[in-house]
Amino acid sequence: MDWIYTFLKFLVGGSVIVGVTYLAQGADPRYGGILAAAPIMTTLALLFTYSETGQEATRQLALGSFWFAIPSVLFLVSLWFLMGRYAFVPSLGGAFGVWGGALLIMHRIVMGS
Repeated sequence: MDWIYTFLKFLVGGSVIVGVTYLAQGADPRYGGILAAAPIMTTLALLFTYSETGQEATRQLALGSFWFAIPSVLFLVSLWFLMGRYAFVPSLGGAFGVWGGALLIMHRIVMGS
């Protein structure tokens, strides 16, 4: 029964990715961006975590998601700026570099060491 639950998680998460891609290609990239930025994946993670581990672990996940969303915002801003000057793949690499650096800094701030 465990594998069915895991498959369900993959199916639901993959459906969101397909929806974002479909909206970005078929309708308007802004609509895909709205769906990508919506807290759908976070909500799914919170729901699955709550159903498996309960209230306290879900609270901690919500707090961690808040703090570690900051590096993701920096990733997106960096990618947007870099793509104005460079091709997509190098821009993506640079944005991941910014994200990684911000992640390390945020980890030190949140964890206190």
